[in-house]
Amino acid sequence: MKLSVGFRRAVSTDIDFLLLLRKSTMTEHLNNAGFNFSEQDHINRINEFFNDSFIITNHQQNIGLIKLGVFSNRIHIRQFQILPVFHRKGIGSYVLNVVKKKARENQLPITLNVLFDNPAKDLYIRHGFYVEEQSTLEYKMRWEEI
Repeated sequence: MKLSVGFRRAVSTDIDFLLLLRKSTMTEHLNNAGFNFSEQDHINRINEFFNDSFIITNHQQNIGLIKLGVFSNRIHIRQFQILPVFHRKGIGSYVLNVVKKKARENQLPITLNVLFDNPAKDLYIRHGFYVEEQSTLEYKMRWEEI
């Protein structure tokens, strides 16, 4: 099936989808990092910076989330999740290319944090992100046009 990826701003009726998405994409990585998130913890994380949330769609079907903080000195990817059934189909690369285009237009770098064992780190490295520093739990990564 040909991809038809789009974006729309998240609304309150998306919370159930976002909870399913978050649990299916993050539970394993959070557990491996020593976190045991309750349902309320997940909901709190979904609601944090909710106005920065965009639903990723494919043929108008909800398949993911990109949550972007746009600042004067950078664009920060707060959260980026795609339903596992849609992994390895080029959607993550497509979304990152859209964010990189926005960064280029605004002459801003992109930053993000990724848990140590999250395989998404490989996607970010393929897209030119590098590890800027690391905490006890995650890598802090950066991309910028040179």
